[in-house]
Amino acid sequence: MTDYYQVLGIKPSASATEIKSAYRKLARKRHPDVNRGSEKAAREFALLSLAYHTLIDPQERAFHDQQLTRQRNGSSILTSDNPHAQRARNIAAQARWDRVVTQILETDRRENTARQRAVFTTVSLFLSTFFVAMIKPPLWQSFGVVGRSILAILFITGIWHLITRLREYFQHYTYKPDPIHYSITQEDKLPSQPFTRFSAYAFLIGGYGISLGIGLFLGWQAQDFFSDLTLLFRHHASTVGNAGFSPTALIVSDLVFYPPIAVLIIDTLHSLASRIDAG
Repeated sequence: MTDYYQVLGIKPSASATEIKSAYRKLARKRHPDVNRGSEKAAREFALLSLAYHTLIDPQERAFHDQQLTRQRNGSSILTSDNPHAQRARNIAAQARWDRVVTQILETDRRENTARQRAVFTTVSLFLSTFFVAMIKPPLWQSFGVVGRSILAILFITGIWHLITRLREYFQHYTYKPDPIHYSITQEDKLPSQPFTRFSAYAFLIGGYGISLGIGLFLGWQAQDFFSDLTLLFRHHASTVGNAGFSPTALIVSDLVFYPPIAVLIIDTLHSLASRIDAG
């Protein structure tokens, strides 16, 4: 049988933290995505995952240690040269291998899907902020009561959708670092989330600010072009009236009002396209 301690390069007395650390280091080097989809790397990565899931589970690890001891002592029927015993071992090993590989691939697929959703929502927010700041579409001023009611409903739904998605992503991908170390002998546990809460907030606010700044700058540089582009809307908006609001107040309200609507629409279309593609 395979010695999973040798696979991970650790001692049989290794702690759970050492097992996790060794697995993460080797997984980064042998992941198929890092090795351009190599079949050899995929097999090595699957073996690493099998070794990790076996040794991290106390019951599986105890059984694995027991089999290793029997193999060294030569008293286990699992090491028998009998053809029937060999065939039974091969079937059991193959079934377990297939089960672990399937679980690993399914976990990776779900993680990639969740990561794509997070990136798509964030990019949609930045792009919608950029285009609204650049074009400044006077939709609210152009629409009547029915149109404004629809926009208001979309805005409320978009705010709820955006807050829900961001909260989900923050819980899944960020963590709060412990400000105090309780003991110098305490083992440092690496968080499962890749980013700190502060870095995520900084990225979100910084990306929003950069998108806003670039959009306003480009809109100011090409104001004649965008004025001609939205001439029809602006003519209708002047007819409907702006209810006494200043242009600056209208721009600020647009920057708050339209991006959540755009994120809602883009995310909905992306989800529908993903379901159609999966079906």
